[in-house]
Amino acid sequence: NDIMLKIGSWSFIIGIVIASLVGLYTAVTIESGNNFLLTTNGGYVAWVLAIIGVIVGVLAVLGRGTITAKETPGFLIAGIALVVMYGVFKNAVINPWLGSLLHGISMSLSIFVAPAVGLLAIKTIYDMGKEV
Repeated sequence: NDIMLKIGSWSFIIGIVIASLVGLYTAVTIESGNNFLLTTNGGYVAWVLAIIGVIVGVLAVLGRGTITAKETPGFLIAGIALVVMYGVFKNAVINPWLGSLLHGISMSLSIFVAPAVGLLAIKTIYDMGKEV
């Protein structure tokens, strides 16, 4: 149990750090006319972020991760906010750099958080349904 908690904690921290760094780099590439996450190498990085997000989500669903049952509603709302934020800033032209920065960071964080949000949302719906 203790090892799973450590894996969950480290996965979450590593995912946030990688997503933030990738988001900053993506912002730079967006400013130069390209989007790193839309390249082949960026696709591989997106897969890594998504896999880390799945690990975080699976551990949270099993009750062994950093996201407790009490924190689940807040995490789901925050995850939805990130995805909405990405949708808003995807085509925003706020110069200099601000639009690209918000686009890059929200895109990479959304890629990381979306699998965990999806898994926790399914678990939450299942739990609500079985209580009937």
